Amino acid sequence: MAPTREITCCFTGHRPQKLPWGNDENDIRCQMLKKRIAAAIGDAYLDGFRRFLCGMATGCDTWFCEEALSLKEHLSGLEIHAVIPCETQPNRWSERDRNRYYSLLERCDSSTLLQTAYTPDCMMRRNEYMVDHSALLLAAYNGEFGGTMQTVNYALRRGLELRYLEIPR
Repeated sequence: MAPTREITCCFTGHRPQKLPWGNDENDIRCQMLKKRIAAAIGDAYLDGFRRFLCGMATGCDTWFCEEALSLKEHLSGLEIHAVIPCETQPNRWSERDRNRYYSLLERCDSSTLLQTAYTPDCMMRRNEYMVDHSALLLAAYNGEFGGTMQTVNYALRRGLELRYLEIPR
């Protein structure tokens, strides 16, 4: 089946520094958000979405990718595609986060590299690429200014269906 926008869903969400629990993934609020992410992916799948685009950032993007990969084991035809803003995206991350990134990347069905070198606009270009190739945006968004807000606003301008995932406080 040729990839089409109508069956494609993308994700946006905050990085750990904008979440109340930071990097503590054992926090009950983080666990709750991960369950909401899995449920949202499952609901999108039931609604006919089969391709899931992930921006591969730390925090919510990582959890979206992990949950989608976990569900892929049980949901026929589910595909996960990494959209990478630049080759150097994980270079300044902790070793743990880099290893996690490369492990997830290996398990994705494909990846799209948008540019080789970092530029100040490459993350937003990644987000716009995902929105431009999708019909649905799942957003773990708490209202704060930043890339997630800009992605939500861009998706609204482009007419995407949006489904918000509440971030536990």
